Amino acid sequence: MKFIYSLLLSLFLITSVFAQTQLEGELRFHGFVDNREYVKSGRNSQTILGSRLAAETGLFIDSTHRIRFGLNALKEYGDSSKFVGSILPTIYYEYQYNKLDFYIGSFPRYPHLKDYPRLLLNDTLDYYKPNIEGMLLKYKSDRFAGSLWIDWVGKQSKVTREAFLVGLDARLTLGKFFINHYGYMYHKAFSENPANEFLEDNAGSITNLGIGLKNVGFLDSLTLSAGPVFSFERVRSLTNILVPKGFVANLEACYKRFFVENRFYSGQGHHLLLGDSFYTSKLYNRLDIGWVPLLTNNLEGRLKLSFHFVDNAMDNQQSFILRYRISGSKKVGK
Repeated sequence: MKFIYSLLLSLFLITSVFAQTQLEGELRFHGFVDNREYVKSGRNSQTILGSRLAAETGLFIDSTHRIRFGLNALKEYGDSSKFVGSILPTIYYEYQYNKLDFYIGSFPRYPHLKDYPRLLLNDTLDYYKPNIEGMLLKYKSDRFAGSLWIDWVGKQSKVTREAFLVGLDARLTLGKFFINHYGYMYHKAFSENPANEFLEDNAGSITNLGIGLKNVGFLDSLTLSAGPVFSFERVRSLTNILVPKGFVANLEACYKRFFVENRFYSGQGHHLLLGDSFYTSKLYNRLDIGWVPLLTNNLEGRLKLSFHFVDNAMDNQQSFILRYRISGSKKVGK
């Protein structure tokens, strides 16, 4: 009799869980064309042309727990020897409750880190490292939003050095004014064969105070911000601790689907391993002029012309980024 009671209870619990469970699916396309003419400043010129296709499926239980798995495939055009360049697994658990959101596993980095300044995380990471492999905790309210994350970028082996990133970002909004912060530490340790290897610590921090305005003249929006930059650079047993400092000023203006962005930097050169190489210079200004010709709930196409004023030279860059997303869900058992 006890066995029958236990069996009935188990069936009841399973039925209750599945009654509150949704089967989800998602397909994402990320296409990119990025032509970089950097020869005048002595940096690497290249054209990056490719696309990513990511597919995920899983369960969403009780409007709180999400489990997903899938694949993310990269195809770089111009290389006919490979059907795809790489296929990466995506597998993660997500917990949603009130204002908290928690991820663990291998999950998409976009849109979680999309606002990080290029000084800290260069934009090619979106092309070649689509997933965070670790954990992320996010909190969001009406005035405050922030996240703490860790990304394991190197598992120790005979040829790979153990490495990880720990990051923190936050934004506080008070009316038209805001203050935001972006920071991380990159720790690069040893491989299993540590001969001629040194521990590397690399960290960066940017804090901005700004104002966001709506309907300024003919502009739909205008955002101004500025603040200090610090980085921490050390190769243990080889170099002293370096703490370069600087100042950034940012302008973002939008009119309908057109936008202008300007990023100005002045200070000491930074040598962040994952940062944009333009910030190794003491004075740098980036001007972006763009247009969003495609924009719906699931589709965004963004065309941008970029001008880099650095080291008494002007480099240029042209890019087109397209993101398309299809998703759906169905209650289990229906």
